[in-house]
Amino acid sequence: VQLQASGGGLVQAGDSLRLSCTASGRTFSGDTVGWFRQAPGTEREFVAALRWTGGNPYYGDSVKGRFTISKDNAKNTVYLQMNNLKPEDTAVYYCAARYNRIIASQLDNAAMYTYWGQGTLVTVSS
Repeated sequence: VQLQASGGGLVQAGDSLRLSCTASGRTFSGDTVGWFRQAPGTEREFVAALRWTGGNPYYGDSVKGRFTISKDNAKNTVYLQMNNLKPEDTAVYYCAARYNRIIASQLDNAAMYTYWGQGTLVTVSS
């Protein structure tokens, strides 16, 4: 399976962007799909995750209330809608997936995800 992340770009503080993560070679079914980000010189940070079978999505504390993760079954795609972007949101954003369910307490653990996309750069200017 390959994950393709897209939608990054250069925006100003307060703007919005929508990232997409599309899987090829596999149709999401019981998967857990998440977004992580990594800024230069920092560790990879959990952003959001959802389970393809449904249930509440999960968010990192720094993006709660501003970012929304969602999916389109027909397009086999997961989205990350990012609103009210801040300069500190500047990072390379990665989508990741695992074939099965990840328990809630481990959703923010990058090691639990099996497949990773190549990343898309989001730059927010002040």
